[in-house]
Amino acid sequence: MRTLGAIEAGGTKFVCAIGNEDGTVLERASFPTTTPEETMGSVRAFFEGKGIEALGVGSFGPVDPNKKSPTYGYITTTPKPHWGNYNILGELKKHFDVPMEFDTDVNGAALGEATWGAAKGLESCLYITVGTGIGAGAVVGGKLVHGLTHPEMGHIFVRRNAEDTYVGKCPYHKDCLEGLAAGPAIEARWGVKGTELGTDHKAWELEADYLAQALMSYILILSPEKIIMGGGVMKQQQLFPLIHVRLQELLNGYVQKEEVMAGIADYVVYPQLGDNAGICGALALAARALGSEIR
Repeated sequence: MRTLGAIEAGGTKFVCAIGNEDGTVLERASFPTTTPEETMGSVRAFFEGKGIEALGVGSFGPVDPNKKSPTYGYITTTPKPHWGNYNILGELKKHFDVPMEFDTDVNGAALGEATWGAAKGLESCLYITVGTGIGAGAVVGGKLVHGLTHPEMGHIFVRRNAEDTYVGKCPYHKDCLEGLAAGPAIEARWGVKGTELGTDHKAWELEADYLAQALMSYILILSPEKIIMGGGVMKQQQLFPLIHVRLQELLNGYVQKEEVMAGIADYVVYPQLGDNAGICGALALAARALGSEIR
């Protein structure tokens, strides 16, 4: 077994781990995302002397994942203070002379679930995180989706619910999906954190409506074989049946596939890897960097 390093670089906290090609996490640590100097100092201290042979990094974004770009490995136009246009991969390469692979945190989580989790054995899947923000990563034909940039599925527009008067939280678009349905929007709309709302609160019907609208668009555009929904908001397990019902209503029989018509509870699911989806995805990125066979 090769010794792999993994970083799940989140806007709230960084998770670092040592693991191997079968997705086993042998050691891990986490610390708050503060300034780059302080946070990356903690990252270096964690990996020093561990003998890692490759490093995978899944980062909050936006990032530049294009290996031909002069800013490959950068966190780019993030509103996170101090991290805009920060060369995270370059900083790591100053200290660790090993192969590295870099992508978004959600693409990493999608790869983790495709490799060892809910989408294992499938050619395509979508991983969506609904938490402080909303982001999604996609595997299509066994490959992570990139193009002009990486997918930014949290910033699509959805139809505003007729009963919703909240203006929206997104600093760029106000009432895009993230602006209406991420954790901070729930708190701003109702005056308390989602965890303090009852499971039968009307907030969850509204949340399910917005998320189901987005899933409908993703299904019609990407046609994933599995949709995996993680992040802090999706720990509210009452959301899943609400999303399933609303998604079927919105599709209205247009997609005549068993997975959507009868098996939707097994099609739109919580991460099989749970809270390890992101860090296992970073391990899968490290294995790709090394050219290792993933077990």
